[in-house]
Amino acid sequence: MRAEPKSAQLQIRVCPREKTAIQRAARRAGMDMSAYILGRLLPAPRKRFDTLVDQLAVAADPVFALAGLNDFLSACTAAELTAATAEAPRAALPPLRQNYLAAMVEYAAGRNDMAAPAWTRAVAPLEHPWFGSDLQNLRLYLLTHSPAPFRRRNIFIDSTLGDRV
Repeated sequence: MRAEPKSAQLQIRVCPREKTAIQRAARRAGMDMSAYILGRLLPAPRKRFDTLVDQLAVAADPVFALAGLNDFLSACTAAELTAATAEAPRAALPPLRQNYLAAMVEYAAGRNDMAAPAWTRAVAPLEHPWFGSDLQNLRLYLLTHSPAPFRRRNIFIDSTLGDRV
C-alpha cells in the first residue's frame, strides 16, 4: 500500500466561504486540506478500514479480524492511515475491542510520526487490566513490555503492530 510519488498538481477555484469550510472540516479530521480532499474523493483506505472494523464487530473470535487490521495498518503510508482513520469507525464495538482498535491506530500513527486521530482519545481505557495470556508467570513481562498505546488502555500484550505471534 505504498503511495507513488506525487508529481502532478490539481488546482480548484473556490470562494473564501468554501475554502474556510474545507479548512474547518480538514482540521476536525486532523488532516491538511489536500489529504482531506483526496480522502473524500478517493476513499479506498477508509472503505478497507471500515470493512475490517465491521469484521471485528461481528467476529466470534477476534483474532483473525485483529490480524487483518494489523496487516492493513502496518502497510499504510501516513497519508493512507490519515485517510483511513481520520473519523471514528461506524461499527459499535465492545470496550475491549474498541480499546484494542484505538491502541492499534495510535501505534500505527506513532510509527508514521504523526498524531493519532482525535477519536482515539475519546475511547475510555478499560476499567480492569486485560492480559494477552492467561499464564500468571507472564503478567510481569506483559506489564513491562506492552507498547505504550496498549498500556495506556490497560491492555497488556507481547506483540506489537507489525509483529506476528
